Amino acid sequence: MNTQIFKYNKPFELESGKHLPELEIGFHTYGTLNRDASNVVWVCHALTANSDVLDWWKGLFGDGFYFNPDEHFIVCANILGSAYGTTNPLSVNPATSQPYYLTFPDYTIRDIVKAHRLLADHLGINQIEILLGGSLGGQQALEWSIMEPSRIRNLILIASNARHSPWGIAFNESQRMALSADSTLYDNTPDGGSKGLKAARSIALLSYRNHKTYNLTQQEQTDELHNYRAASYQNYQGQKLVNRFNAYSYWYLTRVMDSHNAGRGRHGVEAALATITARTLVIGIKSDVLFPIEEQQYLFRQIPKAALAEMDSFYGHDGFLIDTELLTNIISSFFKTDVKGKIIDLQQTA
Repeated sequence: MNTQIFKYNKPFELESGKHLPELEIGFHTYGTLNRDASNVVWVCHALTANSDVLDWWKGLFGDGFYFNPDEHFIVCANILGSAYGTTNPLSVNPATSQPYYLTFPDYTIRDIVKAHRLLADHLGINQIEILLGGSLGGQQALEWSIMEPSRIRNLILIASNARHSPWGIAFNESQRMALSADSTLYDNTPDGGSKGLKAARSIALLSYRNHKTYNLTQQEQTDELHNYRAASYQNYQGQKLVNRFNAYSYWYLTRVMDSHNAGRGRHGVEAALATITARTLVIGIKSDVLFPIEEQQYLFRQIPKAALAEMDSFYGHDGFLIDTELLTNIISSFFKTDVKGKIIDLQQTA
């Protein structure tokens, strides 16, 4: 299915006070909106994903899976600044007739949500039955539930947080240091900063997995002195992102993640979370070193109508994309019974 494009031909004001002269949003929809518009499932994607959720979240979304187009009207929109159909640093600035590159204005999670609210209005979606996302997607979903509590009925936050941590910001700054160490980033060409992007992705991958993951999947089978499996894996994954993304979008999106603070201008995080009216499921991953389980436990304690599930995953932070059968069991248990204010027993959902 091809990406659809929504064009907003008015100036789009950002939280910083700066403007984009126009805005395009790439998005996918699957299924059919029912008569009373009560079957909307809106997915907020993570850092380098795209709007084709049936492609990258197989096992949870798609024909025969929990969220399927036969029952649900599934919407996923590409985020502002990303490389897959929405206005981004490689888009042409109408004022200069040249791509923005590093002159793209800084923006925040709230700006991403503001853009998606425009798309929801365009699609005639007044109420979202289920809003969900993992990681950066969870940060967006949380913001939306605070900005428009009456629009969101059910909220699912996976491996995410209320405010990006100093630990997470340090990882992102290290990646931007790798990007800026590649002098071609400043050449203002579509493939500028490619070597830096490869190194940045290698850094990021260490936070997406963990010690146990690498010990099992990248353990040496011989007594080689060079050409280690773990080294080859880092190079492969770095180049894989270079082949499908760009350094400029990556630069800005890591800054966007750093900006996440649900309490900014709202009398603090706890006051902001207290305004959420959606029935909420918070899912944490015990082996996640980037978004530690304590961050999801905090969300659970502060959001009024919340349930918590703590899942074991061998894959660390990436577990929410891989362990989809366990996710399905957790989510189905949440919707089958009234478990708000409780910790979901994973033994009973297996």
